[in-house]
Amino acid sequence: MPRPRHRSRSLRRVHVRLPGGDTVVHYEKRRPGPARCAICGRPLNGVPRLRPVELRKLPKTAKRPERMYGGVICPDCLAKLLKKTIRGQVLQRLQEARRGAAAAQQGAATA
Repeated sequence: MPRPRHRSRSLRRVHVRLPGGDTVVHYEKRRPGPARCAICGRPLNGVPRLRPVELRKLPKTAKRPERMYGGVICPDCLAKLLKKTIRGQVLQRLQEARRGAAAAQQGAATA
């Protein structure tokens, strides 16, 4: 009979064969679900499905992709976000230029 703490189905049962030929059951925590994009919820590539204790032992480059928001949002959402940001900045600069031109025209008209 397993110990009370091992009777939970939240623990995974792993059958291990020992050198003497016996087979024993080891209990370990299950693997977590995949990391998901914060925007669209799609599973992220390049992020391992490990528990935080195991993830801590990995090198920095193995924990998540080496790009902006790597391990947080997927590359498609990142591309959309960058395009949206750049488009907004370009429109803002165009509006500032138009305002400056209009102000210059009004200044020339009053003078």
